[in-house]
Amino acid sequence: MRSIKAKGQRRTSNAVEMYLVQMLLPLTSSESTASTEEMLTGLHRTLVERFGGLTAYSRAPAKGKWLAHGKEERDDIVIIEVMADELDREWWKHLRKKLEANLHQEEIVIRSQFIERL
Repeated sequence: MRSIKAKGQRRTSNAVEMYLVQMLLPLTSSESTASTEEMLTGLHRTLVERFGGLTAYSRAPAKGKWLAHGKEERDDIVIIEVMADELDREWWKHLRKKLEANLHQEEIVIRSQFIERL
């Protein structure tokens, strides 16, 4: 067990330190919806094999909005997340580049947070 500081107090924790990695992915691309679905199915398979599971928030798509060249752009997005013991930045960078090419996106957001699994 290790001791951690929380709200000015020390407590003992059996928490497991890990990374939560989230991907914000468009549900559609300039290509067909079928090819996007196939790509997401393959991505799910890859992530489950590498990390042992995933969570996809896809029932009520999130709405992404941003300015591009002075014009508002929008996407319906799905958020996919995995928990990982280590953060292999090069692997994630390669995956991001592959997703950007396959989904015809200028940028795909992949972000990580250091977490404790309680």
